[in-house]
Amino acid sequence: MSNLSQEKKYQKIIKILSIIIPLAVAALFGINLQKLGFDIEPLTFLPPIYASINGLTAVVLIAAVIAIKKGNKKLHEQLNTFAILCSLVFLLMYIAYHMTSNSTSFGGEGVIKYVYYFILITHIILSVIIIPFVLTTFMRAKLGNFKDHKKIAKITFPLWLYVAITGVVVYLMISPYYV
Repeated sequence: MSNLSQEKKYQKIIKILSIIIPLAVAALFGINLQKLGFDIEPLTFLPPIYASINGLTAVVLIAAVIAIKKGNKKLHEQLNTFAILCSLVFLLMYIAYHMTSNSTSFGGEGVIKYVYYFILITHIILSVIIIPFVLTTFMRAKLGNFKDHKKIAKITFPLWLYVAITGVVVYLMISPYYV
C-alpha cells in the first residue's frame, strides 16, 4: 500500500476520532455518577495531577522541538509519543474528575474574571481543534512523509503548546475556589 493510500486511510480514522473524542468528553462531562445514585467518592485529588501532566506535556513538546533541531529524530519521536500519552492520561483523569465531582465556579471578579474566561474558552476551543492536527502530524511522521509532517508541525506545535500551558494556567486560576 502506498504512503498516499495509507495516509487517506488514516485520515478517515483521524476525522472519526476528531469528532468522537470531543463528543465523548462533552457527554461524559455532563454525567455525574453521584447524581445518578452511585456511591462513589469524588476524585478531588485529580486536578493538580492532571494540571501537572499538562505542564509536563508542555515541557516535553519543547524538548521534542529541541531534539529535532539538534537532528535527533529518534528522541523527537519518543518525546512526541510521550506527549500524546500524557495528553491521553490527562483526558482520562479530567473525565474521571468531572464524572465524580461537581464543577467548580471561578470566584474572581473584575478584569481577572474576563482574563480567566478568555483563557478557558480559547483553551477549550483549541483543545478540540488540536486533535486532528496532532494525529495528522504524528501519522505523517510515522509514514515517513517528513516534508508534510514538518509543514503541519509548524501549526501543531504552537497550538498544542498553548493548550498544554493554558491548562495549567486555568488550574492555577481556579484552584483557590475548589471546595
